[in-house]
Amino acid sequence: MAKILDGKTLSRKILDNLSEEIAKLDKKPHLTVILVGEDPASELYVGLKKKAAEKLCIKSTILKYPQDTDEKTILDKLEELNSDKDVNAILVQLPLPKQINEKKVIEAISPKKDVDGFTPENIGKISIGVEPYAYPCTPKGVLTLLDEYNIKLEGKHAVIVGRSNIVGKPLAQMLLNKNATVTICHSYTKNLADITKTADILISAVGKNKIIRKEMIKYNSVIVDVGTSKIDGKSAGDVDFENVFESTSYITPVPGGVGPMTIASLMENVLKLFKLA
Repeated sequence: MAKILDGKTLSRKILDNLSEEIAKLDKKPHLTVILVGEDPASELYVGLKKKAAEKLCIKSTILKYPQDTDEKTILDKLEELNSDKDVNAILVQLPLPKQINEKKVIEAISPKKDVDGFTPENIGKISIGVEPYAYPCTPKGVLTLLDEYNIKLEGKHAVIVGRSNIVGKPLAQMLLNKNATVTICHSYTKNLADITKTADILISAVGKNKIIRKEMIKYNSVIVDVGTSKIDGKSAGDVDFENVFESTSYITPVPGGVGPMTIASLMENVLKLFKLA
């Protein structure tokens, strides 16, 4: 029978441990978040991050800018934050408005303050098997969750559906570094089900409800659902959970699976960058 990969419980344990460690520090870590525009999802995510930080006594500063803010304003602020010795972790909430080049903004963040782990230097370190200043939070959370349940990666076939720079691509490299055999699928992949059915570990990060169905999975495989969407006002994942459940060995719920692990990983990164400063 399938077992639930309980990210909610594990994240609570991680945050409790962080809280104990941070309580002993004379000076507290400082996370600064840049939020541009009024996207409801972005505001929600930033609010969750701020709440988690405050519970851990991490100083959090939210810098909000209007939708029509120009690129130079954000780049100038990042230059200022990079030089600010009081700030040890910087996060720019994505997506950004169209007039701002996301790649340019990410490149402008100091790798040693890049709490999301998205800068070219941090991603480059991962690609050559060197520990970055910070790992991207969602991929880090996925691997932490798999490790907690003693799910072995070495020699296993991991299939990732989704090739984003935030999840799919860095996660693929991190799995390779753990000696898994990795296949990445995306919107141009033909015969998707033929590939997903070969996965020992199937990770979906698309954001399209029930894109992964029972007939698309290998019996007794591990299913990690990273995707999130809203159905009738409720959070839903990429996987048809109820129909897939009995055919899996382990599976993440939505909500309560990868989402809490992403927040916990972010807080771990804040403390790590603080220690490196």
